[in-house]
Amino acid sequence: MASVARTELSKAEHDELSCVFAALILHDEGVEITAEKIQKLVSASGNDIEKYWPLLFSNALKGQDVSKLLSNLGSGSAASAPASAPATSGETKTEEKKEEKKEEAEEEVLDGGMDLFGGDEW
Repeated sequence: MASVARTELSKAEHDELSCVFAALILHDEGVEITAEKIQKLVSASGNDIEKYWPLLFSNALKGQDVSKLLSNLGSGSAASAPASAPATSGETKTEEKKEEKKEEAEEEVLDGGMDLFGGDEW
């Protein structure tokens, strides 16, 4: 949203961001995050928001460790490195042929001349 102009935000997006910023300011100052305090900060900043937003945010953040929530925002699992270097095309073709022969041999053993229900083929 940093690249979106404030005038291009919908009313809901504007209200939500106003509450987010107010909650962050309260947290940064070490003040308890309540609906009343969020509303006061938003009003002091010259913004007008729907009445339910401050209560929604204060209830969502009640009992939460905001610092922990903020530190978990960018932590995704990193992609693991490949186990080994990819095989060259010549090695891959040889391995594929071996796999095909192995699968054909297994199919012959499993088939055993019987149909799906164990009887002889027709």
